[in-house]
Amino acid sequence: MSLQSDIAVLRSVTLFDDLDDDALRLLAFGADHRRFPAGDTIFRESAIADAGFVVADGTVTLSTGSPDKPKIVGAYGPGTLLGEMALITDTRRPATARAETQCDLLRIGRAHFRRLLEEYPNFAAGLEARLRDRFIQMTRQLAAMQDRFVD
Repeated sequence: MSLQSDIAVLRSVTLFDDLDDDALRLLAFGADHRRFPAGDTIFRESAIADAGFVVADGTVTLSTGSPDKPKIVGAYGPGTLLGEMALITDTRRPATARAETQCDLLRIGRAHFRRLLEEYPNFAAGLEARLRDRFIQMTRQLAAMQDRFVD
């Protein structure tokens, strides 16, 4: 893939909506291409996560549970960012990612993403606001369901 096609893929990721062409170029330049044949494991549940993956081509399935009886959480195609939280903080993978079809992914390391946040403070502020809003929404949803968790 070319730098221009990488930028186009990154432009389709919702998290990167507020980035201009220069910022997308910086992000694309530091991303690593990873190709996976159908059936290959991209990362495993509970593994240490230090990067996010953007699906450039193909379909990735996420599953939880044992490899013998996996529970499919979802299938994701081009423009999907997998491992968003790994870009921001130390975390572990909540699911196993598997290439359902042949896949081309862009791997964005946490250190590279942090550099982007330093060089584009307005993007960092917008990201903080988005995460805060998501957290508030999630907290409200959990509060609305609290009676389901009481014995």
